[in-house]
Amino acid sequence: MVSKGKLSVKRPKRLSATFVKSVNRPGRYGDGRGGHGLSLLVKPMAAGGWSKTWAQRLRVDGSLRDTGLGSYPVVSLAGARSKALANCIAVEEGHNPLERVARVPTFRETTDKTIAIHVLTWKKGSKTEKQWRSIFTKYVYPKIGSKPVDKITAAELLAILAPLSIEKAETAKKLRQRLSMVCKWCVTQGHMEQNPVETLNAALPRNGKVTVHHRALPHAEVGLALAKVRASNAWRATKLAFEYLVLTVCRSSEVRGARWSEIDLEDRIWSVPAERMKMKREHRVPLSGRVLELLAEAQMISDESELVFPSSTGRLLSDSTISKLVRENGIKAVPHGFRSSFRDWCGETGQPREVAEAALAHAIANKTESAYARSDLFERRRTLMRDWTDYVTNGAANQIRHA
Repeated sequence: MVSKGKLSVKRPKRLSATFVKSVNRPGRYGDGRGGHGLSLLVKPMAAGGWSKTWAQRLRVDGSLRDTGLGSYPVVSLAGARSKALANCIAVEEGHNPLERVARVPTFRETTDKTIAIHVLTWKKGSKTEKQWRSIFTKYVYPKIGSKPVDKITAAELLAILAPLSIEKAETAKKLRQRLSMVCKWCVTQGHMEQNPVETLNAALPRNGKVTVHHRALPHAEVGLALAKVRASNAWRATKLAFEYLVLTVCRSSEVRGARWSEIDLEDRIWSVPAERMKMKREHRVPLSGRVLELLAEAQMISDESELVFPSSTGRLLSDSTISKLVRENGIKAVPHGFRSSFRDWCGETGQPREVAEAALAHAIANKTESAYARSDLFERRRTLMRDWTDYVTNGAANQIRHA
């Protein structure tokens, strides 16, 4: 989508192990003539990195059918080709390979597969994998580790999480998130009809903690905060990322993970994929004139990482980098707090509530209202974001002139 020659993708006529390992552009890549309908689907993941899954298109009983063959690197290119060939042989022999009844894996096995997928996105040398395995070994495996996942009930998960929520609330929170990720994998593989963890909200005990809101600036002070950061000696990409975050009112993780392939400079749209959104829905962000200027600056320092705002080492900016930038410049807020500043400005200037909430990619709490709210109000949000940009950038200029 971005008009940068070096970002173009050269599709191979036939997949190779090297290409499968290194490809870092979203899309579906076929295995070419003689590939038995095999293809590789590449998608960005919320935490960075890429999800790569195998699929095969077969003609069964006169109809074209698609079937999944697993995820890379759990299933290698050679393994995917072997599965695809076996399916084609079965069809030639008059069988329907899609009707094979596979053994449903145990919870421990699905956890291993989930970890194998996510370990590629975890920082090298981190303790994340060890922490995953430790928490499951201590609290989950003794109770349901050897049980087929299609037989696991919400009641069993509740029996694990409920006591922990009272005794060790933070541990329970982490375990619940990881249980949900494993169950989501099971849903995508057809082993579960729905994620049982998502049904536990009302049943789990509350820990009685008081919600602490993110520190935020009055909206009239946001412009000066931008000016302070621009004048700082911080890494250029970090400063650009901070201003981009403020002007698009997106979350830090969404901004830090932004890829050039997500940005359409011609139509002035940034399409954040569902995998990187909190609500797991694609979010289209209208880009104001000043944001386009930030992207032009970012292109000047762009490397081969595909990230719009890479760190000084070419990797994903850490979640503490922008926070440190704000703190070291004496700004009494946290990065997420600028979303609150924007929301306050919307309320005080009479901006329509539904447009403001859509700009923040908030879920509609009322289920009835949500069922009818199908539009993302994009053109109205384009006007809103232009006005917000004008407000904070003009505010910065005025405050500097009067300083």
